[in-house]
Amino acid sequence: MSSRRVVLALALSSLRYRAAASLASFVAIFVGCGLLIACAGLFETAIVLKAAPERLSAAPLVVGGSAGFKLPDEESQVVPYAERAVLPEDQVAKISAVQGVGQAVPDVSFATVLLHDGAPAEPGASVLSGHGWDSASLGGYKLTEGTAPNTPGQVVLDSATASAAGLHAGSAVDLAVNGQRQSFQISGVAQPSQTVRAPAFFFSVADTQRFNPHPGTVGLVGVFPANGIDATELAGKISEQVPSLTVLTGDDRGSAEFVGVSGSQLPLILLAAIFGGMVLVVMALVVSATISLTVRQRQQELALLRATGATPKQVHRMVVMETMAVGALAAVCGAFLGSLLGNWIFSTSGSLGIVPDELAFTQDIIAFAAGIVVTLAITFGAAWFAALAAARARPIQALAEAAIPGAKVNAVRRMGALICGAATVLLASTTIFMPADSAAAIGGPALLTGAIGVALLGPEIIAWVVDRFGPFVRRVAGRDATLAVINTRARAVAFAAVLTPITLASAVALGNVYSETTAQKAQVNAYAGQLQADAVLTSAAGGFSPDQLAQIRSTPGVSTSSPLVTSSGWIEDPYDGNGSDPLRLLGVAPQDQGGTVLSTEVTEGSLTALRGDSVALPASVADNLEIKIGAKIKMRLGDGAQVPVTVVALLDSPSSYASMVLPADLLAAHTTSGLASQVLVRGGDASAIGSALSDRTKDWPGVTVGDDSTLAASFQASADVEALINYLLAVLAIAYAAIAAVNTLSVAVLGRRREFGAQRLAGADRGQVKRMLFVEGGIVAVTGLVLGIVISLFTVVPMALTTGEIIPSGPVWVFLAVVLAIFLIVWPATALSARLAMRRNAIEAVKMPGQ
Repeated sequence: MSSRRVVLALALSSLRYRAAASLASFVAIFVGCGLLIACAGLFETAIVLKAAPERLSAAPLVVGGSAGFKLPDEESQVVPYAERAVLPEDQVAKISAVQGVGQAVPDVSFATVLLHDGAPAEPGASVLSGHGWDSASLGGYKLTEGTAPNTPGQVVLDSATASAAGLHAGSAVDLAVNGQRQSFQISGVAQPSQTVRAPAFFFSVADTQRFNPHPGTVGLVGVFPANGIDATELAGKISEQVPSLTVLTGDDRGSAEFVGVSGSQLPLILLAAIFGGMVLVVMALVVSATISLTVRQRQQELALLRATGATPKQVHRMVVMETMAVGALAAVCGAFLGSLLGNWIFSTSGSLGIVPDELAFTQDIIAFAAGIVVTLAITFGAAWFAALAAARARPIQALAEAAIPGAKVNAVRRMGALICGAATVLLASTTIFMPADSAAAIGGPALLTGAIGVALLGPEIIAWVVDRFGPFVRRVAGRDATLAVINTRARAVAFAAVLTPITLASAVALGNVYSETTAQKAQVNAYAGQLQADAVLTSAAGGFSPDQLAQIRSTPGVSTSSPLVTSSGWIEDPYDGNGSDPLRLLGVAPQDQGGTVLSTEVTEGSLTALRGDSVALPASVADNLEIKIGAKIKMRLGDGAQVPVTVVALLDSPSSYASMVLPADLLAAHTTSGLASQVLVRGGDASAIGSALSDRTKDWPGVTVGDDSTLAASFQASADVEALINYLLAVLAIAYAAIAAVNTLSVAVLGRRREFGAQRLAGADRGQVKRMLFVEGGIVAVTGLVLGIVISLFTVVPMALTTGEIIPSGPVWVFLAVVLAIFLIVWPATALSARLAMRRNAIEAVKMPGQ
């Protein structure tokens, strides 16, 4: 039999005698592989953006406006628009003229909400539910009762909505259309060809033209090919003959129907990329620590193999083969976990509002293969390096090290730790000079570089802590702490494997959460601080009509009122260079004699000129682009329209969260709904104004009146969606690190059966041994917590400084929860492992192999 086969047979046979160590390696690799495959699935979902159409399912092709903004400095990259890009009506005729098109059906969508007792029947439901009757064919809607809406004032309801509300043909129904309450006669009820979750209300041609928020345009066009014409080939023809449009087939049509699908691509990519990178680093550290610990516990056995004639190469190969056998099995099982985790993370993201419900999770063979290959590569690298020291050591030296393992690390690890420490300091110092809205991307990796540095210097850190604080621990914890301190010092290498995941968990938790809460507070304060209001009106029925705005202005006590429109866009000429991070756009009414709702100081120009095609720019943006008052620039708004505007004012806006201010009428015309969903009001007495506005709007569907805190709450809701990504990342990373901590701690304790047996033979009882272990665990837990806190400060403090604060923002309970969680990880795992390790009587335990 060849030496390779002998080594392989020895490696496989030894696994059955090392169940605890093999199980620990299996769990670390299994969970890590599952997380990597889940991340790969999220990334694939973001690339594919598969969303099966519902209301447009009957149309083989769907034609929409431009897919997104092609960045001038990076033309291959297209950033999705924040609003729906519409098409001019004349494009419908051009599409119909393409050879092979059987029928081109335009679709117009506008805000329509079913009312019940004067209020929206489904609060929070999508409001873009009004359409022209002609577009009913796009979803295969067929009348089940009644007739089509041929005259103004008639409407057809979908069967699900009619059934839920108890309505039928001939009934009268109240609807809020574009924010205004109106009564209609139900002319018919229609059944779609497949399930459509969103309600649909179909109106006559005259009403559709009247309610269209963007006159002269259509939202999209459904295309039915002529008989015998292939839909894919026809899509290519339409793209060639009618350029600058987006032609979609298959499940891609869903991105035209559901506005939020395209916009979810960037958050999903960030979620997958950031979390994937974090999992890679955490997995590498965790797997390395676990394998190194199991190899260290076998040092005496490996030394005996060397002493009996085994070559360093054979010992090295045996350790690698053992680990890869466990790793291969764990990676295969991890594929099943990756499928479950991917679906769970994606569904959780949907429930939190990070991605739309209509987007489908995609995870095919590429995601599984990538996760398994990377997992096996990490496992091989960890095993190779862990076995290297044991294979190279002289037999006599290895036997001595097995008895008292040294805490000193080699020069390579020390140099790596110094590089990681320098990188942590460099990232933190660089963050201070970055804008707050991009600082997190720069400072976040400092958590990982700091944790890697701790992992490399772990044994020396444990030894230093025990040497420095050992006397204090003895005084506080009593006589049981004496042996605990000695053991922790002697087993610094083993405890360093436990220290790494604890440090990671606390650093990631505190760093991610407090950097996000600090940035979120600064963001909300910056955006809300640019506006001022004594009362804020909010519509849940689509927005405020011009007539309603006029009534608000005429309310007694109101000195200034302004619709508030929000969106995002770019300065295209001269290009602002923001790329995938467009600036926030605010739309407000021009300043009048009663004042303005803008609280930002005007450094140059005047807001009285903010009318028509004009803009007020943050002074910092204008300075960077060398734009002066009176300059004519070109802006790319949220629906893809390029609009030439004149700069009429410069604002002293916060440099990190600046907003470009446009006339509300101009910006609203380039949003999906075409209406403002909020109105800001100023006057003398806030309570009196609020009362007067409540009386004025009591019959307006879905309208609520709040104070100035409503403004901050609306920005907070938007910021919360972004923050939830970081929270989700933190929870998953902490969970993995916690599993790893329990894993390594259990292996470390279970490997000390002989030691515990000897102590019990010498007179110690089980309680004393457990108290000793609790003190050891406490030393490691406190050390990991302190290191995690210090590492997190390299992210959190620079983030606070970029926002103009010194002390980070965030709830104290998060810190207390992290501290409690670490001890709940360490002590219960210690107690359970100690109980398992001392199940046998002392004499049997001493006879067992181990340290």
